[in-house]
Amino acid sequence: MDTAPSLALLLTLLGMMIVIAFSSGSEVALLSVNRYRVRTRAAAGERRARALDNLLAKPDQWLGATLVIQELASGAAFTVATLLALRLPHEHALPVMMFALTVFIIIFCELAPKIYAAVHSEAVALNSTLVYRALLWITLPARWFTNRTAYGVLRLFGMRNAAHSAQALNAEELRTVVSESSALIPARHRQMLLSILDLERVTVNDIMIPRQDIAGIDISADWEDVLERLRQTPHTRLPVYDSELDNLIGILHMKRTAQEFARGTLTRERLIELAQAREPYFVPEGTTLMHQLAQFQRNRRRHAFVVNEYGDIEGMVTLEDLLEEIVGEFTTDPATVGHKDVHREASGAWLVNGGATIRALNRALGWQLPDLGPKTLNGLLLEKLENIPQPGTSLRIGALEFEVLQMMDNSIRTVRVRPIIEPA
Repeated sequence: MDTAPSLALLLTLLGMMIVIAFSSGSEVALLSVNRYRVRTRAAAGERRARALDNLLAKPDQWLGATLVIQELASGAAFTVATLLALRLPHEHALPVMMFALTVFIIIFCELAPKIYAAVHSEAVALNSTLVYRALLWITLPARWFTNRTAYGVLRLFGMRNAAHSAQALNAEELRTVVSESSALIPARHRQMLLSILDLERVTVNDIMIPRQDIAGIDISADWEDVLERLRQTPHTRLPVYDSELDNLIGILHMKRTAQEFARGTLTRERLIELAQAREPYFVPEGTTLMHQLAQFQRNRRRHAFVVNEYGDIEGMVTLEDLLEEIVGEFTTDPATVGHKDVHREASGAWLVNGGATIRALNRALGWQLPDLGPKTLNGLLLEKLENIPQPGTSLRIGALEFEVLQMMDNSIRTVRVRPIIEPA
């Protein structure tokens, strides 16, 4: 090599620089590329994406090939640079050459390629795949020795299993991926995906209709009142009970009742018989919505009564309530939780039903009410007040002022909510 022409040495040095730049950039690209996007493209039939996916599955192999090639190229580059420096007449040619080469490698062979590869990781990784297939074959002996030696050193530090684990995302990581995909997924679809992920940590207590708001038929009431209730109800299914809700008889389907009405054969005994044809379905409080959705599907049910540890009915959850957690409220006005729960006044205040759930209010109106304790607005206000309030009582929670307007049976039925505007 001492007798090689200087031009040949310069071209060799340039070639080594290119190899170092390629190794640095491709390594960063392979480490930072979106593997799930690569797998998606591979599943769509792209050959390069399939080859890249197979390459990424064995990081020890391509990392070994990268390091072997990079170290060999670096050693060769400094050797050639030394030979060129010795041919120069200047006495400080060698240290100047080493300094200049080091700076050049750092800027043009390390930093610049890595920055470019980090920004265009997918394109660089895909274009490097075929080169790496050749490098894996060329460096096989060296990789075998270096990998075995590296694994031996790792075993000294207690690492016994060197197998590459699959990079599966957990629920929280998947939430982050969905939240940061705003440019790719419409906002409504993104919210639905996040809501599906929330089903595992939201319980039936968060969305159930409170006990006092459950519409039903008291079979012990006056028969004319029962008939009037049947005529006026907007529901297709009603629970039937005797005197109190805990004494459930069954679920009445209004379609069967309408047929008896038409034939003039509806009696109290017949109504009880129709209700008993569909036994009530009970679920324990604290059941997650994901589990409850599976139970609704398995048992072909649309309603369930939520009971506490003593067997008392706390509320009722419906399939519609559960689906609304995913797709949003079934209403034409996206600014309301539901016409029966929230109404906007001309002054900008809200008239809110005390039985509205805190979770629904936070989601629909963008409030930040605490939801770790009571599940309804009534429960939250009673907890904050620590007594049964009188109409006109006001309190502040966060940036909202709550005024109690109506009480019924020791519970808050209607509340006026005003936003508090802090002075500038």
